Parts: sequence; C-alpha cells; structure tokens
Amino acid sequence: MGTTTPPRTLAEALRARGDESLAGLLRARPDLLNPVPNDITQLATRAGTRASVVRALEHLDKFALQTAEALAVAPDPAPYATLLSLLTGDGLDDGEQRDDVGAAVTAALPGALATLREQALVWGEDERLRLVRTARELLAPSPQHPSPTGLGPTVAEATAGMSPGRLQEILVASGLPATHDPVSAVAALSALFTDRTRMAELLDTAPVEALSVLDRLVWGPPYGEVTPNPTPPVKWLRDRGLLLPVSTRTVVLPREAALHLRAGRAHRVPEPVPPVVAAAAERDPQAVDRAAAGQAFTALSTVEELLKLWNGGGPAILRAGGLSVRELKRVAAALEVTEPIAAFWVELAYAAGLLASDGESDERYAPTPAYDEWLDLPAQDRWTHLATAWLPATRVPGLVGGQDAKGRALSALGPELDRSASPDVRRRVLSLFAELPPGTAPDPETLLRRLRWERPLRGSAPSAEGTDLRSRLALWTLNEAELLGITGRGALSSQARALLEEGEEAAGSLLAPLLPEPLDHVLLQADLTAVAPGPLERPLAETLSVLADVESKGGATVYRFTPGSVRRALDAGQAAADLHAFLAAHSRTPVPQPLSYLIDDVARRHGHLRIGAASAYVRCDDEAVLNEILADRRSTGLRLRRLAPTVLASQADPGSLLEALREMGYAPAAESAEGDVLITRAGARRTPPRTPPTPVPEGPPTPDETLLGAAVRAIRAGDTAATVVRKEQPEGATGTHASGSLPRTTSAETLATVQAAAMTGTAVWIGYVNAEGAASQRVIAPVRVEGGFVTAYDHTADEVRTFALHRITGVAELAEDGT
Repeated sequence: MGTTTPPRTLAEALRARGDESLAGLLRARPDLLNPVPNDITQLATRAGTRASVVRALEHLDKFALQTAEALAVAPDPAPYATLLSLLTGDGLDDGEQRDDVGAAVTAALPGALATLREQALVWGEDERLRLVRTARELLAPSPQHPSPTGLGPTVAEATAGMSPGRLQEILVASGLPATHDPVSAVAALSALFTDRTRMAELLDTAPVEALSVLDRLVWGPPYGEVTPNPTPPVKWLRDRGLLLPVSTRTVVLPREAALHLRAGRAHRVPEPVPPVVAAAAERDPQAVDRAAAGQAFTALSTVEELLKLWNGGGPAILRAGGLSVRELKRVAAALEVTEPIAAFWVELAYAAGLLASDGESDERYAPTPAYDEWLDLPAQDRWTHLATAWLPATRVPGLVGGQDAKGRALSALGPELDRSASPDVRRRVLSLFAELPPGTAPDPETLLRRLRWERPLRGSAPSAEGTDLRSRLALWTLNEAELLGITGRGALSSQARALLEEGEEAAGSLLAPLLPEPLDHVLLQADLTAVAPGPLERPLAETLSVLADVESKGGATVYRFTPGSVRRALDAGQAAADLHAFLAAHSRTPVPQPLSYLIDDVARRHGHLRIGAASAYVRCDDEAVLNEILADRRSTGLRLRRLAPTVLASQADPGSLLEALREMGYAPAAESAEGDVLITRAGARRTPPRTPPTPVPEGPPTPDETLLGAAVRAIRAGDTAATVVRKEQPEGATGTHASGSLPRTTSAETLATVQAAAMTGTAVWIGYVNAEGAASQRVIAPVRVEGGFVTAYDHTADEVRTFALHRITGVAELAEDGT
C-alpha cells in the first residue's frame, strides 16, 4: 500500500488507493457493489467486465470520452505527453488547430483523466497511462467496429500476415532500403509515416487524385473498396503502403499515415468545454411565474375533469394492457386537447396514484381512494403532488401511438412505456433551466447540444424508436413542463425552482398567492346558461356540474341548463324546490324566468312513469301515456305488453328500458321492489387502495455513505485475507499447504492454534466450509473458544462471528510482517 513501485495491474492500482478514492469508484459505478466484492482483485475483475465498462463509458461526458478514445489508439502504455498531443495535434498544421482550443484542451485534460482514473477506466502513472483492456477493445478500431476517432489499424496490425516480398516492394516504392526481416520492414514503414519531414516529401510526389482519395479517408471511415484493376492514384497509394489491403476488395488507411494527415490529432474537433445553453428570450420573472401558475391551475382542472369522466367506472383495459385508441380519442375530445396531450394527462394521473385498474373480472380503469384525498388538499398541494410524481416517473407518454421493437402499437397506460433514462433527462433539463437567470427561456437546440455533450454515447446513436431517445425525452420534457406549469412562457418558474432546490413546502408557499381564489357564485342568464367568472368552490362546482352541462371553458366557464341536465339532478335526489333555492343562493343575478319554468316543467313530468324489474315493467297512473308509448314505433324493439291498465311489461332490462324511454322524450324514474324511487348518485366507483407505479430504475441506485463505508471496509478486510502472508510450516508437517489453497491441519492442531491465538490476541488464517458446503479463507482474531465453537472478529466480514470448530479445515499463523 505504501510502496512507490508503479502498479503492474489494475488490482494493484486500486489497492494503492485510499478508502475515500475506493468509495468514489463505488459511488460512480454502483453496479460494482452488487454483490459486494470479496477483495480488491475481484473488484478489479468486475470493473473490467464488458457490461460494467459499457455502463461506465455511457456516463462519460464528451471530452472524457474523447480522452478515452485517444488512449485507445495510443501506444499501450502511453505517456501523458503523447495523450496531450493526440488531443491538441503537433502544431504543424498551418494554424488550423487554433491556440485557444489547444489551451482549453490542456486545461481540461487533467480533469478528464482524473474522471477516468476515478472510474477505474484508466490506471497507471502519468508516464505509463493504461486504458482498461475492455474499454480499449470497445473503442479501438477494427473492420467490424470502426473507431469513434475514424482511425484505422496501425501499420503492424494491417500488415500482419503480409508476405515479406510484398513488404519489400512497399519499402522500395517508398524510397526505403529493402530488408528481408518483416519486423524491420514494418518498423521502417511506421517510422516513415511518423516522420513529418519525410512523409511530407513523399506526399509531395503524389498525384493530385491520390491526395483527394486520402482526403476522403483521413477523418474516417478509413476503409475503402477497390476493384481488381485499381485506378492509377489508388495504385500509387497502395504501392507505397498508404493504403494497405484488408481483403481482396478492401483497403485501409493506416493509423500512422492518417495521424500525419490530421497533424497528429485523434479527433477533428476536440470538445473540452461544454456547450453554452443560449437564451432564446428574456422575460419578466413575475410574468413567467403568473403564466406558470395559470397553467398549473389548468393542469389541476384537467386532471380533475379527466377523473370525473371515469368517476362511475372508466374504460375497459385491453387484453394486452392499456387504453384503446378509441377510448383515448374520447378522452381527447372530452378534454378538448390532442391525443398526445390526452395521453400525458392520463399517464400523469396514473403516475400520481389517482388512477388505476379496479381488479375486477371485467377490468376497468377508475379513480383510486387517493383521488378523494387529493381533492381535499389545497390547490398548491395538489399541484406539488402532481409535479413530484412527474419528476421521477419512468413512463413516457410521448411514446404512445408509436411502435415497440417488435412492431406492436404502444398504448396509453400500456406495459411498454417505461424508459429508465427519463428521470435523469428530466432532472438534467430542469437543472439547466435553473442555471439560467430567472425569466430566461433557453434555446432548445443549444439545450439538446449540451445534453449530447454530457452523454454522447446515449445522445448520438439513433434508437429503434427513431432519432436518439435522449433528445426525444428532452423535447418531451420541455412540452410536459409547460403543460404542468413547471415552466411559464418557456422559462423556469420560481415555484418550480423552489421545488427542485428546497422541496414541496417552499414551492407551495410561492404558488399559493398566484392561484385564483375559488368563487361562491355564478351569473345566471336568460338564455338558460350560467357563467362562472372564475374557479368555483368545490361544493358549488360539484352540484352545478350535475345540474348543468359545461358548454365552454376558458377564463370563464359557461354552463347550459337542459331538460336532461335538470332530470339528472332530480335523479340524484334533488327536489324542484331544492334546485330553486340553490340557484337563488349562488347567483349574483336574479334567477331567469325561463330557467324556473324549465325546472318546474321537468320536475312535473319526472317520475310520472315508474320502471322496475319484472324482467322490466312500466307503471303509470295515466293510461293515456301508456297508450301513447305502445303506439310509438320507436318502442317496438322494447317488446312491450300491457299487463294491466296502468302497467306495461318489457323483455328489456330496467336500465335499457329507462334509457330508451328517455330517448323518446319521457322522464321515467326507476323504482325499487318496494315501489320507492331509486336515487342515482354519480362518482361512487373507486378502485381498492392502490400504490402508484414504481419507476423502473436505470441501474443500481447510488449507495449512501453508510453502505459505501461498510463496503470499503469489507473489501479491505477481504483483501487482507486474500493477500496476507502466512507463516511457513516446517517441511513435512501436516499444516503445509499450497499457495492460495485452504490450510489443512488436524483437529488437535486447529484447536491448539486457535486457543493460543485467543490467549495472545493475535490473528490467524483459517479455511472454513459453511453449512451449504461453500469453502472460503478468512483472517480471524479469536476471542473465545468453548463448546466446539470459536467466537472471533472476522476481518473478512468486518464483524464478530461464531465459527464451528469442526468446519475449520485448517489454520495457519500469520507472518509478523503481514499482520
């Protein structure tokens, strides 16, 4: 641990780290903790696996990734100066590489290298930098996997297997002395391509067309196809080794020649500095807050209206799960929004736990009991509930209407909408908003460019769903944030900024003064409408929604009274006198006479007909009304038959009969078996208690500091057990053991050694087989030996444990310099 000898392996490099550095590695790459490695060697092995390295590379920013890509094409190991040269160039490119870019690269490279070291992707001293082998394989060039830098293989790699005679021909054509040694020939050709002066002289003799060929290959891809009889420019390049054969029809520009043509740069444009998110507009912060608050109130009203649609039981669930296209269209029409926006509101209600399936045999969607609790909250708390459900949600409404990888349609509330990257993208977009001055609306294009710089491997590759998913998630975040009232007029609101930085209570306190106060009155008009000049108090809004139909929404809501709406209120148990009193109490204008007449007229006819279950019957004291129904052609399908002067029987069920007579213009009422009028009240159906959907994690969660500390101690203890020096046993003794194997001693020797260690307080090395038959080696400090058990501090597990003596295969004392 304290040696100054350069590490020879990644395990040695990790072993030389301090505890804080190891904790930083586990924090940056939490997949290494599942399960906790037994020792440093196992940690290093796991850190070099393909899946773990791919995950680590995906979390690098653009410049850290460019640094890793440069190391992948550099010699192994590479000095720091060589790496810097690959990123800045050799300065001999006639000023094409600007000095400010080189200075920025020089300033940023130590930080990028520190990131790669912290994540165990690079190890070694500055003079011997090594990229982890798996990362080199992922980033290094090959015909099957071109390098991200656009560079091809080295001369040595491209000429492997080439005949000595062909190598001599290339040397002679290039003006180099011939040699029969292939190794010397490859070295001479490599030296030529890396010599700036001689390479420039060689290219000065090249035909102009040959230079054009090189221009097309220099920045990649470096591979090209040739015919059996190549053109003279291609033949000139091939004869001098500037194009080397990969197959009978494919040639490649060797890496050394490409680097000369690039002036030593591995990348065309190094990007050491993250792109700046530009401002699209500067707005008044107070105007932004007011606009966001207005949209927040609209969001609350929209979610409430959506769940009212499904108050008595919503649409059926598709066999494959989710909402049918037809039902989504109905929701969009009812909310007066487009289908993608309707899908967002449906998914938001689901993520907030306000909507779920009822679990019945005929499974349908319905509001949950949590919806009723949500309705009782103040408006600002209802908004923070929605916003905090949206932030970590992994379900992506923007995918609705598209197709999955198998070509199946993706439906709202369906099973295939989770994308684990969405919370990270959402949080990052909002944090970039928050970095701008209040009232500043960012330019979306520069915002996307910044996100691609921060996660280039995730933001540049097109997905199976079209363009890169990360950019699509960012654009959807911009739209959804505006719909929800997180942003206003394209800028982050103060209440949303408080929600991100301080929590729900702070956000609610900022939002509350900006929301309109509920009103306790409406304005009745002579054309059978009522105007609500603002949001209404909940009891008033609920009663009015039963008594009248919403005709239009906006700054003011217009309700229209119709015979059907009045009958709906009467069906809910209201009497005509109750309705007159309600309107008189809540109207700032006199109740218009036409409205009073409408209520009285509907009430007079309401319940004149009575419908019950026979299969179904119609009862009325007025025989003329029943005669009128029998004579109406529209009643033919009901198959009515007179049982008595005042009673008709039907083969239809009571509900169908009730609706049919209402469509014919009558106002029937349902009655019970006892003859009492049945009162129907809306909004009674709820699902059993449901928990909101759990977001699908993108990977292992970031461990807390307690877990990190315990994991580092366990790894250190296991490493002590694996690398500790044991005392050599006398030759021929029963306790001798092969290096790295479990010690073997007799029961008597085991008991004597353990008892001695308990008395002296020293640590010993044991082999142990547990009840499942798994063998392990441990370093323990015995405390007590009795009853066939050893109580000891287990350095491997960093805890006090009890070991059965008969399961100890052997024991060995530790060398004094290894304790």
